[in-house]
Amino acid sequence: MAAPLIVEIAVQDALGARVALTEGADRVELCQALETGGLTPSLGLIDAVADAVDPSRVNVLVRPRPGGFVYSPEEIAVVSADIATCVARGVGGVVVGALTADGALDREAIRRWQDAAGSATVVFHRAIDAAPHPFDVFDALVEQRIPRVLTSGGAARSVDGLQSLEAFVTRGNGAIEVMAGGGVRPVDVPLLRRAGLPAVHLSARVRVGVEAASGPGGGAGGYDATSARIVGEAVAAARA
Repeated sequence: MAAPLIVEIAVQDALGARVALTEGADRVELCQALETGGLTPSLGLIDAVADAVDPSRVNVLVRPRPGGFVYSPEEIAVVSADIATCVARGVGGVVVGALTADGALDREAIRRWQDAAGSATVVFHRAIDAAPHPFDVFDALVEQRIPRVLTSGGAARSVDGLQSLEAFVTRGNGAIEVMAGGGVRPVDVPLLRRAGLPAVHLSARVRVGVEAASGPGGGAGGYDATSARIVGEAVAAARA
């Protein structure tokens, strides 16, 4: 029988982190602006989540802006500073990613960020799915001793990138945790488990507050919240 998957939930607030972990998720990724692919959360939000749940089960996304993964020296320095701030709050890990202009792993940026993280886990996010040669990036991550990578296998949804995900697992040979993420729904979890993936990542979001007034200065009506039902369904599928 396949081993149960690790379930990670992307959350955007302290309530979402509490809901996810209460419903049985193993860990959470904290970020803001998921509609852009996620950005670094504010210091106040990091503190609120660290106060609300066990911070060792929290991974913080550190991404300074949307729009690609090629960063200037100034942006790399900002990420380093943000990583140090997160680690000082006791979080279990940070989630980062950087590519060179030709789409290879930016090894120098990753080295700097590993140094800033110290003993905290460094996770490489879906920047790998934007690379023209993702297997080259994957091999470089293994060489850099990155312990975890989040990937959809290059597809919009992880279940559509299953062939690449399986190849990553085989290629990594246990040296790196391949976590399937990208359009994952609870119904997809058994398939990902049978394919040998050790972990899955999903946002478990629902739209709430759509009746609230909004306008040119307030953006679209409503906001995303973590659904206890969706988290529970994903955890049940992972544990079956």
